[in-house]
Amino acid sequence: MAEDIRIEFTRFSAFYSPLIATMAGGFLEAEGLKGRHSVSPPGKSAIASLIDGSVHVAQSAPSQGFTPLEQGRVSPTLHFAQINEKDGFFLAGRHPDAAFTWDKLKGRTVIVDHGGQPMAMFKYACFKRGLDFKAITAVDAGSTDKMIAAFRRGEGDFIHLQGPAPQQLAHDKVGHIVTAVGDAIGPCAFSSLAATRAWLQTDMARRFMRAYRRARAWLIATPAAEVAKAEAPYFRDIDPPVLTATIATYQRLGNWTPHVEITRPAFEATLDIFQHAGLITRRHTYEDVVAQPPAE
Repeated sequence: MAEDIRIEFTRFSAFYSPLIATMAGGFLEAEGLKGRHSVSPPGKSAIASLIDGSVHVAQSAPSQGFTPLEQGRVSPTLHFAQINEKDGFFLAGRHPDAAFTWDKLKGRTVIVDHGGQPMAMFKYACFKRGLDFKAITAVDAGSTDKMIAAFRRGEGDFIHLQGPAPQQLAHDKVGHIVTAVGDAIGPCAFSSLAATRAWLQTDMARRFMRAYRRARAWLIATPAAEVAKAEAPYFRDIDPPVLTATIATYQRLGNWTPHVEITRPAFEATLDIFQHAGLITRRHTYEDVVAQPPAE
C-alpha cells in the first residue's frame, strides 16, 4: 500500500510543473508514495505547515530562509532542491509589441504582484534594464485573482503575472505578453522545495528525491502537449492549449534546468536581488539556507 506524502504549494501554477509532474506523471507511485497536495491558506505559510508536521514537502523559495536569519534565528527548515532557476513572471500589455523595451513602462500604470519575492524580482528587472522603478505607477490590486479581474475590467496598461495567467489573458484576447521578467534577470535561486532537517534524513525523502529527479527529466524531454495532458486534471479552469503553451514557454526559457541542486551562483544572484530591494541587511550564508538533495 502506498504511503501518503503531503505536499503544500505556496502558489499553484504551471510554473511549478517539476513538482506537479511528480504527482501527475506517476513518479511518486513508482516509489511507493501517494501524493496529497494542498495550497497554503490565507494567513498560513507552507513553511509553518512543515514546522507543525502537517506536510512533508513545501514549494517555497530560498529567499524565505532569509527571514529567520534577519531576525537572528536559525531557520527551522532548509531548501533542498530547486524548482525554477529563473523568475517565471511575464508582463502583458493591452496591445501586442514585438519591439517591447522596458523604457516603454515609463509613465504607465502597471498592476504589479506585490508579494515579497515577485516585487523584489520586478524591481531588479527594472534596474537591469535601466528603468527607474519610480517612473512607473505600480498598482497593488491584491491577490492574483483580483489582479486579473482588475485588468479584465480595463484597469492598468500592463500586468505582471506568473504563467499560465497571462497566457490565458492572451488566449481570451484581453492582453498580449510583451516580455518574460526572467530574461531581464537571468538565472537565480527563485523557487525551491523545502523540508525540515529531520525529514531530509528519512527513507521517504530519498524515495521522493528519486521521483522528483525522474519527473524533472521527463518534463524537460517531453513535448509540452503531452505534459499538459498529464497535468490537465490539476488545471480544470485553464484551456488545454493555454496550458500547453505555458509549459512550452517555460521549457524554452530554461526555467527547468537538468540539475536539481540549488547552486551557489544562483543563490548569490538571489542575494544580489534582495539586497537591491533593501529586504536583507547582509549576505546570508549558503549553508544556513540550502541543503543538498537527500542521498538516493
